[in-house]
Amino acid sequence: MRTSKTFSISFWLDTKNAKNDECPIYARVNVNKKRLSISLKRKIPIESWNSTTKRYRGNSSQAKDFNRYLELSKSRLFNCYQELLNEGKVITSKAIKDRFLKDDSQSHSLQELIAYHTKKIERTLTPGTIKNFGVTEKYINKFLIQERNKDILLSELNFQFLSDFSTFLSAYYPQGHPKAMSHNTVMKHIQRLRKMVTLAYNLEWIDNDPFRRWKMTFEKVDREFLSNNELLLIKDYKFKSMRLDRVRDLFVFSCYTGLSFIDIKQLTKDNIWLDDTDTWISTFRQKTNTKIKIPVLEQAQSILDKYEVHPVTQVSGSLLPIITNEKANLYLKEIASKVNIEKNLTFHMARHTFATTIALSNGMPIETVSKILGHSKITTTQIYARVMDHKIKEDMEAVQARINSKTKELQATSISRNVIDTSPLNLSELTKDELIVKLKEALEQANN
Repeated sequence: MRTSKTFSISFWLDTKNAKNDECPIYARVNVNKKRLSISLKRKIPIESWNSTTKRYRGNSSQAKDFNRYLELSKSRLFNCYQELLNEGKVITSKAIKDRFLKDDSQSHSLQELIAYHTKKIERTLTPGTIKNFGVTEKYINKFLIQERNKDILLSELNFQFLSDFSTFLSAYYPQGHPKAMSHNTVMKHIQRLRKMVTLAYNLEWIDNDPFRRWKMTFEKVDREFLSNNELLLIKDYKFKSMRLDRVRDLFVFSCYTGLSFIDIKQLTKDNIWLDDTDTWISTFRQKTNTKIKIPVLEQAQSILDKYEVHPVTQVSGSLLPIITNEKANLYLKEIASKVNIEKNLTFHMARHTFATTIALSNGMPIETVSKILGHSKITTTQIYARVMDHKIKEDMEAVQARINSKTKELQATSISRNVIDTSPLNLSELTKDELIVKLKEALEQANN
């Protein structure tokens, strides 16, 4: 078996074939002082090439992407060298080049997939969903750096990569958070990665789906909501602070309409329309682009009336005061403290409160709740189909009352028969009045 004594990889710019001030980039493989160049099928502006570091100048996103591609190419060439060495093959620069080009048809990388996916969804998904994918991409990059990689080939994705990524997320403490990610948050990030990998599989960038043995598991979480008493505490509290008063109004409005924060924020007078007797809100949910129409309850209407000619809404043109979601959730913690509610009050809890406390517990059919919430599937609404403790108590009391009523009826019938059967008198000998007296005595005995 022959092995190489020297092996090196470098990059160079072919300035002789420059066009429009751009030059093709090559990888130079040197084995035992015999070198050979391999085109990387990329071009770079001449002024952007650093001849000392052999990299793209600067820290722009374009520079980072180009340099990442160079690192990936270098890693692939080294892997080709290692494979030939392990197989006992004769190692030459040409042998490395041949294997590199043979594998080139499967050279799509994870970063390349992320870039393609980002471009694909930029006009098809909502800003919130795009932002969530961006967060997942950030964690993928952090994981790769921890593994001492900047990128990997899609062909190298396997079950172990997924398992290690999941472990990394489970132990990661997001900035500003006192604890690591929850299991469901980890699964959400894995779920987004899965969507990207499925795209690569459908594009035929990979032959095998690394998720084929992976099972997504989500823990059941009770979605917190406010009871009727807690909602009234917040609704009727007199806040001295104007900022808390406004956030409270936004929160209560959501409790009585089921609208999310972003949907409330985007409401204008154009979203209000009147029929013969009622006021309606007509809008599209930003998250799903589903059209929703909501009759306005009196409690929500009073808030609309409050801000109809308010200076804040007159300036912004919005239906209600505008504030950031982060500030709203921060002020809600302060509101909860002032009204002595110990629950972790968040704005999204208002939507849960509408579904549970306002709608379902007051007899609204789940199909109607689903329509108002703008859910595309009723199974999503069924998450909210809970029954509160006081409703369970009321239903059990009603059952107990029916049981008691039936029991008394049966006892009265039994005692009546017993009185009549054991009476020494013949029924035919009793007058009508005497028979009535006997039956009354039986009923009194049953009630006692």
